[in-house]
Amino acid sequence: MMKSELLNSEIIEIISKMGHTDEIVIGDAGLPIPEGVRRIDLALITGQPAFLDVLEVILKSFECEGYVLAHEIKDKNPMVESKIIELLGSDSAEYITHEEFKNRTGSAKAVIRTGECTPYANIILKSGVIF
Repeated sequence: MMKSELLNSEIIEIISKMGHTDEIVIGDAGLPIPEGVRRIDLALITGQPAFLDVLEVILKSFECEGYVLAHEIKDKNPMVESKIIELLGSDSAEYITHEEFKNRTGSAKAVIRTGECTPYANIILKSGVIF
């Protein structure tokens, strides 16, 4: 058995196959997922699992060199934005419109759908390298 807090085999597989600058998305329950992009659906009930809980666990197994948020999170969900910045810092943040965000998910290796039901609780994580 793998010795890691992260147990979801699909997420482990995706992360293990990612290269430098590849992207993975963690999204709220309402984020549209484009056809052809792998969907890892963790949503169980409204609010569970929470976006921030999923993000925190993934960051323990993922080398992140940058991230992308929708501009709209600043006004519509500042608490989640603040926690993201606390976890990842602000230097590597990129902000785009929500429409651009949805389009960019089309090139992600996977979209992880959470049960989060607060607005704009979505992030694109850019893969870094460990050397």
